[in-house]
Amino acid sequence: MKLSSFTFRGFILSGAMLTCSIALAQEKTELQYFRQNSKEGLNVFESPKEKGGDFDKVRVFVSGDFALQFQAIDHSNSLNNLVQLGSNFNLPTANLNINTQLADGLRLHLRTYLSSKHHNESWVKGGYLQIDRLGFIREGFLDGIMDYTTVTFGLDEFNYGDAHFRRSDNARVIFNPFIGNYIMDSFSTEAFGEVTVQKDGLIAVLGLSNGKLNQNVIVNDNTDNKVSFYGKLGVDKQLDEDFRFRLTGSWYMNKGTTTGTWLYGGDRAGGRYYGVLQPLEGTANDFEGRFNPRFRQMTAFQINPFLKYKGLEFFGIVESVGNSEGQGNGNFTQLSGELLYRFGGTEQFYLGGRYNTVKGKNNDSDTSEIEISRLNVGGGWFMTKNVIVKLEYMNQEYKSGFGATSIYNEAKFNGINLEAAISF
Repeated sequence: MKLSSFTFRGFILSGAMLTCSIALAQEKTELQYFRQNSKEGLNVFESPKEKGGDFDKVRVFVSGDFALQFQAIDHSNSLNNLVQLGSNFNLPTANLNINTQLADGLRLHLRTYLSSKHHNESWVKGGYLQIDRLGFIREGFLDGIMDYTTVTFGLDEFNYGDAHFRRSDNARVIFNPFIGNYIMDSFSTEAFGEVTVQKDGLIAVLGLSNGKLNQNVIVNDNTDNKVSFYGKLGVDKQLDEDFRFRLTGSWYMNKGTTTGTWLYGGDRAGGRYYGVLQPLEGTANDFEGRFNPRFRQMTAFQINPFLKYKGLEFFGIVESVGNSEGQGNGNFTQLSGELLYRFGGTEQFYLGGRYNTVKGKNNDSDTSEIEISRLNVGGGWFMTKNVIVKLEYMNQEYKSGFGATSIYNEAKFNGINLEAAISF
């Protein structure tokens, strides 16, 4: 449909007025109990119990994320049956974030992926309601408990482990110092409810989900749905002006055979390395670079140390996941160590590396273990608190456990990535 110049100018004016209104609204107040979507949110894990702004009326905060990579990666395997990769830009990704302060201590979050690797079209990633105060029931109601307690429920990512706080969530890459996420990427969006308690540096999380990524109510002869139970215990202390120490342990359990299989396969945005290990013939896998054990009747544990002394920062993963004896008694172990040095007047620059391995068996009877490793080395520059540029070299190898006819036999991919992103 062709627009008149008057109509077009009207659209432009309306958009400008809306943008100004949103900007003015966000200048007057701040979201409460909120991890900032910028450099200020670095190394923030659970939502803080500091209130932030004061509530005066219902306000809507609109923000976004945009990311673009230039990729120069090569790949190979023993079958020599992979597509040829060149050096070029990937499809840009984008998020639309809507946060609404509904009442004092009552906040709604909604994230929409406007463009992602796995889905070019726009779709809702998920959302949740976060409760940090109960004054909407009665003034001062249970304030002594809510000073330390957060209740969250919705259909979104749930709080298993600490790694999901540092990963790239489609276009929100500002908290990830590198380009890719971890090989076993513990992230899923399920219907969940959880309670978080934070007091004097101690952390406790207890939650449950329905264990389903794709929601439906259909039951058949094969249906064996079970609730997933998860939790976290830990300590997070600023021991002095220079030294912060955090250590947490998390668990996730689901004993169903038709639920609980999504913990390492719940990110529908797709992997961060494009085109790798794509065969000359057959369908491309948008999630290559990751490994999903696809266990049923799963039990997983993740331990995460985090230390920061001045500009030196370490984050680690020790993770074990297994299934039941009836499902083959398989088990995989993931290890990751990430060492960064942040420097500059506001620590706007950083250099560092990450080494990540996954090793184990799908079934206890397997004759050999699967082993995958990845090395990331690089750095970044926060041009402002909302704009980041990263450069990395990465190398991933499939070292053992794959048959002679598998695309992963003696497979590897490596090269350079440059990523630029904006989050606000």
